[in-house]
Amino acid sequence: MTLDKAYIPEEVENKIYQLWQKSGFFNPDKLPGKRTKSFTIVIPPPNVTGELHMGHALNATLQDILIRKKRMEGFKTLWLPGTDHAGIATQNVVERELRKEGKSRFDLGRDKFIERIWQWREKYGNIILNQFKKLGASCDWSRTRFTMDEGYVKAVETAFLHYHKKGWVYRGERVVNWCPRCQTSLSDLELEYKEEKGKLWYLRYPLKEQKTGDREQQIIVATTRPETMLGDTAVAVNPKDKRYKNLVGRTVILPIQNKEIPIIEDRAVDPKFGTGAVKVTPAHDITDWEIKERHDLKLVKIINERGLMGKESKICDGLKTLECREKVLEELLKQNLIEKTEDYTHSLPYCYRCHSLIEPIPSKQWFLRMDVLANDAIKSVKSGKVKFIPKRFEKIYFDWLKNIKDWCISRQIWWGHRIPIAGETDVLDTWFSSALWPFATLGWPETTKDLKTFYPTNVLSTARDIINLWVARMIFSGAEFMKKVPFSVVLIHPTVLTKDGKRMSKSLGTGVDPIALCEKYGADATRFGIAWQLMGGQDIKFVEDNIMMGKKFCNKIWNASRFVLMQIPNSKFQIKSKLQISNSKLTAADKKILKTLEKTVKSTTKDLETFQFGKAARALYDFFWHDFCDVYIEKSKSQKDKKNAQKILLYVLLNSLKLLHPFIPFITEEIYQKLPIKNKKECLMVEDWPN
Repeated sequence: MTLDKAYIPEEVENKIYQLWQKSGFFNPDKLPGKRTKSFTIVIPPPNVTGELHMGHALNATLQDILIRKKRMEGFKTLWLPGTDHAGIATQNVVERELRKEGKSRFDLGRDKFIERIWQWREKYGNIILNQFKKLGASCDWSRTRFTMDEGYVKAVETAFLHYHKKGWVYRGERVVNWCPRCQTSLSDLELEYKEEKGKLWYLRYPLKEQKTGDREQQIIVATTRPETMLGDTAVAVNPKDKRYKNLVGRTVILPIQNKEIPIIEDRAVDPKFGTGAVKVTPAHDITDWEIKERHDLKLVKIINERGLMGKESKICDGLKTLECREKVLEELLKQNLIEKTEDYTHSLPYCYRCHSLIEPIPSKQWFLRMDVLANDAIKSVKSGKVKFIPKRFEKIYFDWLKNIKDWCISRQIWWGHRIPIAGETDVLDTWFSSALWPFATLGWPETTKDLKTFYPTNVLSTARDIINLWVARMIFSGAEFMKKVPFSVVLIHPTVLTKDGKRMSKSLGTGVDPIALCEKYGADATRFGIAWQLMGGQDIKFVEDNIMMGKKFCNKIWNASRFVLMQIPNSKFQIKSKLQISNSKLTAADKKILKTLEKTVKSTTKDLETFQFGKAARALYDFFWHDFCDVYIEKSKSQKDKKNAQKILLYVLLNSLKLLHPFIPFITEEIYQKLPIKNKKECLMVEDWPN
């Protein structure tokens, strides 16, 4: 058999992917041979709103490398795919579509709106999974799951009721992060912070009574949000701040509102911020809410769910917060109560989905107690049951868990898992359901064959920005419901940045479409170019040159393979997968290439076991291009024993294809199908890994 003159990816990739799907080997139950050990990866479920971006492509590539290697090593491999319903994100997308028709979800009503989302999901919800196929992902598509599947809904309800029965789920009023646009609460982890230039205002709060020895007639507080002073119920200082010892317990008159509020001391106050004295607005600041709880202060809500000032604000009723700020400052200026103003840069919280500014407001919500669960999650990593790679990411994990607050799990949107309590219209936080992903996808709460075979999973590969949103929650959920951690390794992959080192952004036009790269250079070139850059760093500055290099390498492999096949005299020439030539018949060049191949097998196996993908890719590149092509192939042309040279050429090529297959599966499979090998497997993807 021979190969065409040139490798044309678009003529090969669809054909090969159909071959793989027809073989059934993506399904662990259909793999050949007796496989007693399982190896499982669950894909981090992309949102149904999503399309493949470079982060997805990177993660899918390294997961597929691991799965393909383990499949060739004889493991019963399952790479389980699926998508997340992505409550707020999906609802926003469908609402946007409705606005084009001049309608809102309220025009449709809840049931009709949910129907509309399901229609959208059927049409667009699996785009990203089809894009994974284009990249060559060898997922078991027959096991594809969706977080709103009937069985998954049952898992979510079971988990909620389990917590409720233990008394860990409760309903209460607390200050929460509120998105005025999405009209729902959000957890701390669902916020995006942006640094913005603003002002720090120093405001004078007059003391109610003057006493002998008072140096000042007022206490000066510093704030970035003067409009919220209309809801102040105290002024606070740090207990260790000696400057204010004589004022603690005194009373001040809250300007504009003209009401008395106390001066208290609390450990939460930073003496270095402003004057060291801060205004306490319990209804509109989470830290202030906690101060209120410790000191039994009053709660005055002045901002409503639409982000507008309410009646309690008196002079600003119905105004937007920034309009109220101007009015408050104008009034304070009249009364000569502004001490000074400074430029100030601070981080402001925005909704991670619609990017509206967050307003902390009091709201009645469902919460999950976190003390026991957080402790379980900490123990799981400290004991070594779960290992982070790189290890440095454990710090992010521990820092959050050690300072954790009860989790606000209710959302006031329509798309999602309804809280299974009679009369309750709220839905659960999307991350509550995705926390069950490693076992709910395998059939839990039923005791299924898949659950027994594939849980716990082995490696979770994900991004660092969801360590606390998702990884920690999966770990404590697995410990709670399965009594086993859900995976043994958490592999934190790098973030793909622009070549200038900035975050890629689709809206800014700085994102890179991996599907476009696949169409331009081929999926293998794209995969190899990505893997090439995985050298252990925290970030990757993407440059297309690496993908171009991947394409050149694929062409080199094709041309070298074509040369080897052309050396074989006829179609009856075959070798076994193990080389059978006596040592005495080997030339110095033969011995050197075989020894170098053996070293490359060992190093590649070790590097992939330790997740050093870039190192393995570079070693394979050097071996094939330089040791095999530049040196051995050239020397083989002048060897006297042509038959032995042909056997070694074919043997080295076969093993090179095996080693390269996890990285570049399409071209290696296409070449393998043409190799004259005895007892050849149906596909390279189920060949034996070299050892």
